[in-house]
Formats: sequence, structure tokens, C-alpha cells
Amino acid sequence: MDLDMLNMFVIASGTLAIPILAFVASFLLWPSALIRIYYWYWRRALGMQVRYANYDDYQFCYSYRGRPGYRPSILMLHGFSAHKDMWLSIVKFLPKNLHLVCVDMPGHEGTTRSDLDDYSIRGQAKRIHQFVECIKLNRKPFHLVGTSMGGNVAGVYAAQYPEDICSLTLICPAGLPSTTDSKFIKQLRELQETKRIDRIPLIPSTPEEMADMLKLCSYVRFKVPQQILQGLVDVRIPHNEFYRKLFLEIVDEKSRHSLHENMSKIKAPTQVIWGKQDQVLDVSGASVLASAIPDCHVYILENCGHSVVVERPRKTANLILEFLALLHSIDNNKKQA
Repeated sequence: MDLDMLNMFVIASGTLAIPILAFVASFLLWPSALIRIYYWYWRRALGMQVRYANYDDYQFCYSYRGRPGYRPSILMLHGFSAHKDMWLSIVKFLPKNLHLVCVDMPGHEGTTRSDLDDYSIRGQAKRIHQFVECIKLNRKPFHLVGTSMGGNVAGVYAAQYPEDICSLTLICPAGLPSTTDSKFIKQLRELQETKRIDRIPLIPSTPEEMADMLKLCSYVRFKVPQQILQGLVDVRIPHNEFYRKLFLEIVDEKSRHSLHENMSKIKAPTQVIWGKQDQVLDVSGASVLASAIPDCHVYILENCGHSVVVERPRKTANLILEFLALLHSIDNNKKQA
């Protein structure tokens, strides 16, 4: 091998080694950075663009794909301590010509966080309405999707602003009383009795607590490496004080059963999707909604926990699309009659 060939080999090896070493170093030393890169990559791969909207001095962060068309736009509201990117697993299975909007809920990720803000469920619904008006999403009625805390907000939104929406999907929504206590509710009661409410299972501070939270939220047992668990915790720890304040707000009397108090006012066709093995919010809530909302379609997913969006993204996306297709067909039949 001559000197020029040797130099080329060294240069090529060095060029390849740099990104590999950078990846290994990031994985070992800064796993939280890898998690942020992961979401950035999937947003780009799926064509989701991040934008900001302002209502007076309040800023909303959201991602979107597509433009409003003849089919309803879809607005997605995430759950407690999550963010807009949690919907990417479902976005992957939705048509690219659908207009999708995923917003960071009040105080989460890129949306304004203020100690003066009202984080009750009704207060959050009001903020989401401000966001909708900011981006003029309600020029035509849109389809609203919410999961867990976001499902509670979505249900209250549908009751308070019925003219904005044409249909509604609630995925394991909070805000309902239950005759059967879930594992999570039992844990909360034990913490209250021992005056250890600071140890809320949905607010992990260590990799071990993060692993326990994942087991609580999902039926499927994901094998998550220790470094990734550490990264997930590192991303959350700076926000844990806010999460505790928010949690205490949404379980307070004025918000705890907000969806239950408003469900009789929901007039839009409603779809309820729930994991049968949900350990956070008992699946019996689905029948509570079905008995109160006139046009309610319930789907119980076998071998699925609370994290429906993560555990069964393809199925969830298909159920939403089938529901929208059914409503479109019914609407066409009414017009022809």
C-alpha cells in the first residue's frame, strides 16, 4: 500500500470514527440529547413543522403537517407531562394530505409556563380555544383528539365550544369517577395516607422510578436501556416542580371530574378508545361516557394499557380514520336524502 493510499485510508477511517464516537459519547454521557435528536429526526422524517403562535403575551408551540382541505383538520391534545411529539407514532400512520396540528399543552415544552396561569381543566380548555383562534383553525369545524389529561380538556372543550368541532376522539380520558379503583388511584391513596404525596408515580426522579412509571402506563413491557431511562429522567427533572403543581391542580375538586360534569353537554359525534388493561384510569370510564353522550362509539383494545398512543399507534390511527370516514358517509347520505 503506497503512502497516498495509506493517507486516504486514515482520513476515511477518521471521518467515520468521528460520528460513531460522538454517538457513543452522547449515549453514555448525554442520553437526553439523543432523545431530543430522536424527536427532531422523526418530526423531519414525517414532515411535521414546528411553529409558534401568540395570544397577547402568551406563546403556543405546535407542530403541523398539511393544509386545511375538504376533510376536517385534526387537533391533538397530549396528556400530563408529555408534549406534542408524543403523537408522532400515530402521525406515521395518518395520510399526508390530512391537516394535523399537535400543540404543547399550557406550561408544557415550548408553550408558555406562568405561575399566574390557570391550569385547571377549564382553564386549559380556555387556553386551547385561544390557540385555535390564533391559528384560525375554527374557520371550519375540526376533529379534536385528546388523551388522558388532554382527553379531559378535549371533552370540556367540546362541551364549552361546540361550534368549533365536528367530532371528538377521547383516548383513556381523565376527569371521570370510577366504581373500580385503578392501580394508580390505589397508589395515590396510599401516598396520601402516609403523607408522601411528593412521590407521585407519574413524576419520576430516578431511572428506577421511570421504569416503574412505564410499567404502570403500559401493558406491553418495553425493554428500555438504563441510559435511555436516565435520559428520559434528565429531560423531565427540570420540569418536575411544575408537574407536581399541575398534578395537584388537575386532581383538585374543581378539575377532578370535569369531563363527567360536562359530558352531557357534548353534542358532537364522539369516539372513545380505551386500553382494557389500563392501570392509570380504569376502563369502566368508557361505559360512563357511552351512557351520557348520544352518538358515542366505544372501542376497547385488548392487551393494551394507558399508553394507547405508544402501544397501539397503527390501530389507533386506523380507528380515527374509520370513524371520520363513517361520519363523512353519514353526512353524505343526509345531504342526498
